[in-house]
Amino acid sequence: MALWDRIKESASTMQTQLEAKKNDLKSGAFRDASMAMCALVAAADGTIDPAERQRVAQLIATNEVLQNFPADDLRRRFDENIGKLTADFAFGKVSVLQEVAKAKKKPAEARAVIQIGIVIGGADGDFDKTEQAVVREACFALDLPPHEFDL
Repeated sequence: MALWDRIKESASTMQTQLEAKKNDLKSGAFRDASMAMCALVAAADGTIDPAERQRVAQLIATNEVLQNFPADDLRRRFDENIGKLTADFAFGKVSVLQEVAKAKKKPAEARAVIQIGIVIGGADGDFDKTEQAVVREACFALDLPPHEFDL
């Protein structure tokens, strides 16, 4: 199976798993951690161009699991995290990973945050090494083993 197909299949599987847990994913900690994860993946290479930002914002707005929350609230939280990362990537990443860690207390939410990162990263068909690396760092912030997600 080609790498492209494996990435699409993995992202699709993760999305299906997320949708099955949708009713359990309504906490503020999950919301905050998810938006931090989306920002981390979008800015994984240290920059974020307007097209990439728009693509991730569109994915957030249309993701069934995230529809538990008002879209404008999600966008504001995503933009705040992007602002931290673009102002000073290294310092911002520490702050954004602290947001991700908010989901640590509930293992189902923590796993869902990682799955959202994989879905966002694989949405363009190229879950590249920098995106995988920030999702792996998020696993450590959430006390989850990266190998559980093939990272």
